[in-house]
Amino acid sequence: MKKAVVFTLLIETSPQALPLGAACISSSIREKTSLKDTLEVKLLKCSMEEEGFLVENPSDFCLKKILTAFSEENSSSMENNQNQSKTVPDFVLFSVFVWNRKVLCQVASKLKKLYPHIITIAGGPEVTSNPQSFSEFDYAVSGQGEEIIPALLEDITFKKNNLSKHKIHYGTVQDLALLPSPYLSKEINLSEYGGALWELARGCPFKCSYCYESKGEKKIRYFPEERLEKELELFSKEKIRQVFVLDPTYNADKKRALRMLDLISKKAPDIFFYFEARAEFIDREMAKAFTRVNCALQFGLQSADSEVLRLVHRSFDKKIFSRNIGYLNETGVVFGFDLIYGLPGDSLEGFKKSIDYALSLYPNNLETFCLSVLPGTTLNDDAQNLGLVWQPEPPYKVIKTNKFSEKDIKNAQNLSYAVSFLYNQARTVPFFNSLLYFFKKRASIFLEEFYRWVKENSLEETVISSVDRCNLAHIEIEKIVLRFIQNELQRRNAGQKIVKTVTSIIKLNGALSRVEECGKEEKVFLDFHPDDLMSEAAMDIQYFSKAAREYKCSVRCVINKGNVDWKVIK
Repeated sequence: MKKAVVFTLLIETSPQALPLGAACISSSIREKTSLKDTLEVKLLKCSMEEEGFLVENPSDFCLKKILTAFSEENSSSMENNQNQSKTVPDFVLFSVFVWNRKVLCQVASKLKKLYPHIITIAGGPEVTSNPQSFSEFDYAVSGQGEEIIPALLEDITFKKNNLSKHKIHYGTVQDLALLPSPYLSKEINLSEYGGALWELARGCPFKCSYCYESKGEKKIRYFPEERLEKELELFSKEKIRQVFVLDPTYNADKKRALRMLDLISKKAPDIFFYFEARAEFIDREMAKAFTRVNCALQFGLQSADSEVLRLVHRSFDKKIFSRNIGYLNETGVVFGFDLIYGLPGDSLEGFKKSIDYALSLYPNNLETFCLSVLPGTTLNDDAQNLGLVWQPEPPYKVIKTNKFSEKDIKNAQNLSYAVSFLYNQARTVPFFNSLLYFFKKRASIFLEEFYRWVKENSLEETVISSVDRCNLAHIEIEKIVLRFIQNELQRRNAGQKIVKTVTSIIKLNGALSRVEECGKEEKVFLDFHPDDLMSEAAMDIQYFSKAAREYKCSVRCVINKGNVDWKVIK
């Protein structure tokens, strides 16, 4: 029996980084009737977080895993000895993304030198965008691979020579209902990840030029609701904590979106769901429907400048966007935004204005990214005419534009770190705009001053590491934020009562957020009663510091009937 490895390299092991694409391919190969008795398939993944990955050469680390995938015991040697020759795979299929292309191309080259008979096949988003560039592989598959890859393996295995004479193959799927579920087929072990990437649909009706979908399917095709219901039941049975919904326009079909929310509320009420949605399709009914499930929504704002967005084939009406996001704030739905810096026609000052607008709407998080000019996208075709200069190798980030100098890109990156640390990681969402009102500053200016202070106090490496690796505990992040805020208050010669007010607000909200996250009670010492600090009056720091009576107390923050609560234990 021949052997095949379906391999991918993940950034990390998490619900957001499980090998869904590779699992879809391996489960489709298993379902191919003609291959069941002739080909043994193994789904194999490697994570950049694994011990030893960065110690030795990453490509050698991956290669060793592939070559020992079918061995009874792992070999520490890659020598071409007789025992290993019997267990090496006949086919190795690679799922290639921006972040793993360089390593996987090296793995494929080394694999062919060691064992020339092994057939290597590359697929995935990177291949789809530019299949001609994958010369290290025997075959490249562009597009959806669930049907074309099993057919290619069948053709090679039985020497039919119908497909295999061509190096590049273009795949599509005629009927999503015929595809096996990688979850229902147990291809993915949910307990290993604690969550799932849940594919509801394929295709996108929009034409955002920086996205792979700009040249993809222009219509949305949905997976059968019967399959989705069974997957939900499995998620609930496995008691996973979170599900990331893969449908970039979840609420484009309102009736279907409402049906799915109702199904989720019935089948998986204890799981937290993350949705990508379009703000123009939010109304009061939809906002209210999202409150029936444990969820958060993410919106691709990208820029608050309609002219900048027009250049990347996106439409934007600020009035409608603000109104519809207001419905979410009214109902208490958790939501966040994405912004991109380096877009054609944009500038550093324009990016700052987008940050100011985004944070004025009270998002739970704000994710900021440098524009990547991905091969195979419409933007890649138009980039030079739009004045973009970008990296020729992954991750293809913009270096400069005709309005964004290299220095400005660096400043935008620093601002991005400030947003991630001071707003997202520090969990200052409940009181961030209160601080801005008190200091009488735009959000972007306040964030710039924070990053400048970070550099002056030799904390830049700490902040960057915290954002990139999430390696700093929230209590330590809070200490840095307190130092910065207290420094700003001292520079303004703010009175002691103001300092006590702001410090108590930060400490109480921080303790409550940690209790909510971990479920473990925490004590905190405050200068004001927690009931006062959590009242609307505390949103106006200046007014509160004048009107509120000091009340020094110890407060126990706990989970009470499923919600965070506090109790004074003075």
